Amino acid sequence: MALSWNEIKERATKFSKDWEDASNERAEAQPFLEGFFDVFGVSRRKVGLFEKRVQKLDERDGFIDLIWKGMLVVEMKSRGKNLDKAFKQAKDYMPGLKDHELPKYIIVCDFENFRLYDLEENKQSDFQLTELVKNIQLFDFIAGYKKKVFKDEDPVNIHAAEKMGKLHDALKEAGYVGHELEVLLVRLLFCLFAEDTGIFEKQAFQDYIELKTNEDGTDLGLYLQQIFDVLNTSEKERQNTLDEILTTFPFVNGQLFAENLHLASFNSKMRSILLECCYIDWSYISPAIFGSMFQSVMNPEERRNLGAHYTSEKNILKLIEPLFLDKLWGEFEKIKNNKKKLIEFHTKIASLRFLDPACGCGNFLVITYRELRLLELSILKQLYIKQQLVTDLGLLVQCNVDRFYGIEYEEFPAQIAQVALWLIDHQMNMIISQEFGEYFVRLPLRKSAKIVHGNALRIEWDTITEPLPSETESSIKKFDYILGNPPFVGKKEQNQEQKYDMKIIFKDVKGAGILDYVTAWYIKAAQYLKKYNTEETDLKSDTKVSFVSTNSISQGQQVGILWNELFNKYSIKIHFAHRTFKWNNEARGNASVHVVIIGFSNFEVANKKIYEYENTGDEPHEHIVKNINPYLVEGLSSIIMNRTTPICNVSTMNYGSMPIDNGHLILSDSEKESILKKEPTSSKFIRPYTGGKEFLNNIKRWCLWLKDVNPISIKDSKEIHLRIKRTKDFRLESNRGATNNLANFPSLFGEIRQPISDYIIIPKVSSSNRKYIPIGILKQNIIASGSSLIIQEASLYNFGILSSIMHMTWTSYICGRMKSDYQYSANIVYNNYPWAEKPTKKKKEAVEKFAQEVLDVRLQFPESSLADLYDPLSMPQALVKAHQKLDKAVDLCYRSQPFKNEASRIKFLFELYDKYTSGLFAKKKVTRKRKRI
Repeated sequence: MALSWNEIKERATKFSKDWEDASNERAEAQPFLEGFFDVFGVSRRKVGLFEKRVQKLDERDGFIDLIWKGMLVVEMKSRGKNLDKAFKQAKDYMPGLKDHELPKYIIVCDFENFRLYDLEENKQSDFQLTELVKNIQLFDFIAGYKKKVFKDEDPVNIHAAEKMGKLHDALKEAGYVGHELEVLLVRLLFCLFAEDTGIFEKQAFQDYIELKTNEDGTDLGLYLQQIFDVLNTSEKERQNTLDEILTTFPFVNGQLFAENLHLASFNSKMRSILLECCYIDWSYISPAIFGSMFQSVMNPEERRNLGAHYTSEKNILKLIEPLFLDKLWGEFEKIKNNKKKLIEFHTKIASLRFLDPACGCGNFLVITYRELRLLELSILKQLYIKQQLVTDLGLLVQCNVDRFYGIEYEEFPAQIAQVALWLIDHQMNMIISQEFGEYFVRLPLRKSAKIVHGNALRIEWDTITEPLPSETESSIKKFDYILGNPPFVGKKEQNQEQKYDMKIIFKDVKGAGILDYVTAWYIKAAQYLKKYNTEETDLKSDTKVSFVSTNSISQGQQVGILWNELFNKYSIKIHFAHRTFKWNNEARGNASVHVVIIGFSNFEVANKKIYEYENTGDEPHEHIVKNINPYLVEGLSSIIMNRTTPICNVSTMNYGSMPIDNGHLILSDSEKESILKKEPTSSKFIRPYTGGKEFLNNIKRWCLWLKDVNPISIKDSKEIHLRIKRTKDFRLESNRGATNNLANFPSLFGEIRQPISDYIIIPKVSSSNRKYIPIGILKQNIIASGSSLIIQEASLYNFGILSSIMHMTWTSYICGRMKSDYQYSANIVYNNYPWAEKPTKKKKEAVEKFAQEVLDVRLQFPESSLADLYDPLSMPQALVKAHQKLDKAVDLCYRSQPFKNEASRIKFLFELYDKYTSGLFAKKKVTRKRKRI
């Protein structure tokens, strides 16, 4: 089990300090390397690290200080020695190694200076021993993490989307709107792409506009219509009197230009914008830009309602690579020198079927098709590139867009998706033309992707497939891969139709009303898998699915409802997962959200992968695991359900008190002073009032607390009477009957849960950047608001457990999130938390001692808020040490063996949770082992 990066950094800091004063003797190289690899929790014996004698080119013997076959060579030198010579020496060893032993990395080091050579990326990194911790992630390959770097979007994509957005805005402002505007934009995009990629003659579209139309743009609509008519007419059926430029345009077909549109009226500004679009080299534009363009022209309200978080190429690759692409490339590498197997492999990839049941503008389908064609290109090069002449590429290229299917709710993006797939097909045809030296184009268009305009949640997905010419009826209706980015719509944002969709999909599923809209696609996919991935049907297949989803489906209350259904009813197994990361797109406005990617099916696979992010905006690290649970961590498939009482014998947790007053019973500092200036005797009715925000940031607020107050004592207070009256009026005006009833008690908080003794307070929302959620013990006279959670009995032991890294580990995996912030809850986090089983009195006293030390250290910084004290960049050393002592004491309550890392903690906690909830506390019978004879 790999160490976390925080643990590795701690070890690296200690290692650097220990070796700062190392002597220059060469004999120290081996203990130095032992310590270096121990930083990453790597045993030399485990990975086969050893010294090796090799014969160099000059036939003299060389001695490699350390070799990790196929991965790494290390050459150590005494302090101050030339590292360039050390690197040359390491390179001289290479001819003496076998092919499978050749390294990807070389490290040269003189005990003070490190130099890492990445031979695959041709990169060099230099730093001193004292800077090791800052550069530790360069060694992710040692730590057991494999860094995955995805392609960034070319800025020209963004520029093109912005230009098309401006053209859309100008046409819409002029009154050209709706369906016809959408079709016109799709046609223009096709023409812009076509003239830079060989479909049209170079600049034919631009020249026709510049040479034929007036600068004021008044006749531009008419000339565009002429182009569209020509593109929809075969060469045989065209008039022989056509303009010379128009005759150069090919017959496109595919119904793209078939519909008659009203002429669009342009002006000089619109003509200029269109020409600016022509000046962009669209051969550099990914057809995935169609999705970005669509998003860029939507208004924010539409984007929110449709959940249209359109996707960057970089993020699409995060999904399709582990879903199928990595495996296909791996298979290619194994068989590329076997012609027979390679031909069979080519047929296999060309027969794959893909479905995106929420395809939008086709981004996922476009990038998937492109990557499949790039793989096909490598196959064809391996099979045929050595031949002197390839006479017909059309006979060699097997992959085509008719194996790609989509379902899209909106008509316009469905049109864009179909056109985008044609364009990426042409783009790939141009690439293969360059490779083989033969022009290959598929015009007129005869095959197309099938993009269905409809509601994917009310369509049976297998009904949209049709047999291809080479197929029989029994071999169709099966998708090999289902993938995509279903709408990100939370419970509160769902419209009536979406709520009805959820009701249909989650019929009879208790608690499903809180689920995000995306969860319906998981159930729909699971239903498909159940139908086809079973032994009881002749339609047996091994379909795999992967969706991008809001991270809420792997956190908090939604997990129990969704995954209980998926695991128990549909036997779903998670194959890979990207844990929470920030999902950005390349369009105007650049909406971002925190998401996960989950790959699954209803059968097991050997190697499962988790992609970890140290920070949500970083690159992921790949980690091979045995099983992935619904919280996207390694471990048994445990599901944490919503509970109203704790699973352990501990005090209950509740919300603070809720005023339900429209602010009339709550006072700021200035309002409090104003009342006391007029009515000093009112001080006995004013109490400190704190919620999560106030508690964390040391914000002073107050409230009128009139519980059990004799009415006569407030009789003469005009200020208090006025606030009570306004509270009553507010409650009477409410549309809720329960709130109306509270008007009978206008002087009291609507919901009173204030403890009668000192209590523990936990903020409901806290930054995930903090190592610990700041928790406190407050006096009973401080009124806790509903934005905080409280525990009635403020024992130091309970405070210590909840303030520990053990509890924080549980929280970080189990609790819900508001963006990336922790959203703590009683029913999910606290009530399910597995407390230590029967710790001894001595161990409990140790927790209490160090819990009090944490509280005492905080008091040493009276000017600092808890937000300041727990900022990871400024947390005082004394507080850090106090928490470390507390963490150790809490760990010992659970077990005497230290926890190596965060992964071992969460695994232990899940196992303890399973034990508690499975009723395994009963003493097991001791069975004597039989002796072996």
